[in-house]
Amino acid sequence: MIGIIGALDLETETLIRDMQQKEEREISGIRFVEGYWQARKTVVATSGVGKVFAALCAEAMILSYRPEVIINSGIAGALDPRLHILNVAVANSVVQHDIDTCAFGDPPGLIPGIEQVELPTDRRLAAAFENAARALGVPVTSGVVASGDQFIADQRRKEEIRRVFGAICCEMEGAAIGQVCRINRVPFAVLRTISDEAEDRAKLDYPAFAAAAAEQGYQILKKAWEELAQ
Repeated sequence: MIGIIGALDLETETLIRDMQQKEEREISGIRFVEGYWQARKTVVATSGVGKVFAALCAEAMILSYRPEVIINSGIAGALDPRLHILNVAVANSVVQHDIDTCAFGDPPGLIPGIEQVELPTDRRLAAAFENAARALGVPVTSGVVASGDQFIADQRRKEEIRRVFGAICCEMEGAAIGQVCRINRVPFAVLRTISDEAEDRAKLDYPAFAAAAAEQGYQILKKAWEELAQ
């Protein structure tokens, strides 16, 4: 069983459309679709935006479906200058840039109870995503993906997250899913296609780029799974 989580409908709709023998179920207000994708038993969920929804979704998926792995696929804002719109970011690890217990002497992003800042992703899945992007001719960069309950559209904040965590992109769900998977001992991976460069949304047609980024992410996910199935 593969578990796949996207935050938005545009990140999951193509995948759900391509599934076979689908059965739907609602858990905690989240729609889960179970069926077959790429000839493999799969469950897909659209969590909603933000870390709380993402964590809720991941926990419900793990308890209800027992997936062997969870993949979080979606869009993100670039932090690394090597990444541009419709490029791909693959997480080697994830961090939560908005956790701050520095007043107690902790480093930024330290997760209380786990006592880690970075949570590593599954190397085999990450490598498959990188290989798939290259095979499709899409520029890809691997590194730290930062999550937080903020849409980053400020240059100063963008530079701060990049400086403190060495992050290549930012989004709002991956590290929360990673924390739930870490606690439940479920391997996880995070794949992101760049929809914006973490700047003022007024400077770009964000909805159009977001839709294109989500579609490209799906094609990379599909290509990667073909490789893993061999």
